[in-house]
Amino acid sequence: MKHIFLFFISHSLFLVSQAQQQKVVADKIIAVVGNKIVLKSEIDNTISDMKRQGVEVPDNAECLTLEQAMGVKALVLQAEKDSIPVSDEEVAADIDNQIRYFINAYGSKEELEKISGKSIYQIKEDFKEGFRDRKLAAAMRNKIVDGIRITPNEVKIYFDKLPKDSLAFYESELEIGQIAVYPKASRDAEEYAVEQLKEFKQQIESGKKDFCRLAALYSEDPGSKDKCGEYEINRSEKQWDPLFMAKAFSLKEGQISAPFKTRFGYHIIQLVSRSGDDAVVRHILKIPQVTAVELKTAVQKLDSVRDKLVTGKIQFGEAVSKYSDDESSKFTGGRKQNAEGSTYLTIDQLDKDMIPAIKNLVPGQYSKPTEFTDERGKKGIRIVYLISKTEPHRENLKDDYGKLAARALEDKKGEALDNWFNKKILGYYIKVDEQYKSCPEISKWVKASAVNVN
Repeated sequence: MKHIFLFFISHSLFLVSQAQQQKVVADKIIAVVGNKIVLKSEIDNTISDMKRQGVEVPDNAECLTLEQAMGVKALVLQAEKDSIPVSDEEVAADIDNQIRYFINAYGSKEELEKISGKSIYQIKEDFKEGFRDRKLAAAMRNKIVDGIRITPNEVKIYFDKLPKDSLAFYESELEIGQIAVYPKASRDAEEYAVEQLKEFKQQIESGKKDFCRLAALYSEDPGSKDKCGEYEINRSEKQWDPLFMAKAFSLKEGQISAPFKTRFGYHIIQLVSRSGDDAVVRHILKIPQVTAVELKTAVQKLDSVRDKLVTGKIQFGEAVSKYSDDESSKFTGGRKQNAEGSTYLTIDQLDKDMIPAIKNLVPGQYSKPTEFTDERGKKGIRIVYLISKTEPHRENLKDDYGKLAARALEDKKGEALDNWFNKKILGYYIKVDEQYKSCPEISKWVKASAVNVN
């Protein structure tokens, strides 16, 4: 159970959106754990959700999914008994994130409501119990495995047990840090950006130009310019610039803001629609262009920082904290991360300006300050630090200890969870539908139900 169950908890596949469920003609209870029930529709919809997400569905998916669902019920029961706190605010935040995911998937709030046959409010209400259970189950799981650690000897034992013909093959991987500085544009460049936005605002309000057309032609936000500059936002979302959010929610529907500045550049915003804490906005972003003069000044600044690093007068992490403008890596000690949050990157995961910067570096060396353009189109200067580099290789303890240790630790936690379940389920009322009693994955639950009956 442990590997599947850990995946289940971390990816939350057991919480299927009711916006995607087909209408159920008849449903039935197929398992009971304590005072918690598992419905046949829960299993069917979870499997449908896995297929939709591109997850490989095994032949025994029904048995596995039922096992997982019963495991969640047991965790929730224990969490309630232990009075593990889960706030309404936490549950509401998770539900809002899920709703936004589905709105993005279907294209609009209206389309989601049409497909589900329910209003957003009704969908949120339907989600409450399931999302609360997810939070409780995850919190209980964390409590069970809290404090479990792995030793080097245990990692070696774990590695020695792995079939040698199944060891993974890794391409070359790099750990890379950077100190990035974004030079400030001149006052003239900033004033020019503001004047452009004022002109756009006037043209739209007078009806001479269309917001969508102007965004496509002139906005410097690659994430929205091809969709009329449009975003769906929620007041609780943390990734947005606070001033951007404040401006958006201060407008009336159809109103366009005056130009204003955020850390990304200068904007005008139009509020398209609003429903409570949800809103649809359009914006046009202009980034004041820096000149060769500002870039040269930034190079000189980072030349001085590099000298301190090379001579050991300052440590890399300290230099990142003190000098770097890169928000995405400032709190990872300057280390770059991929989409999964790993600091081990392959060449194809590097931006195009990074590759020539590291070409002649060996681990432990720093590049000279070089110019780059980030994903938002902003020009900057950075120092690149090559922390480590592996050659293409078959998985081994020397090069891949961190990965092996992480997997060995998850195995150990899985064993702890299995032991917990083996002890705890004997104390719960357990009932399993006859249709599923032959599932090998459910055997211990079936045995527990027999013990409880006797």
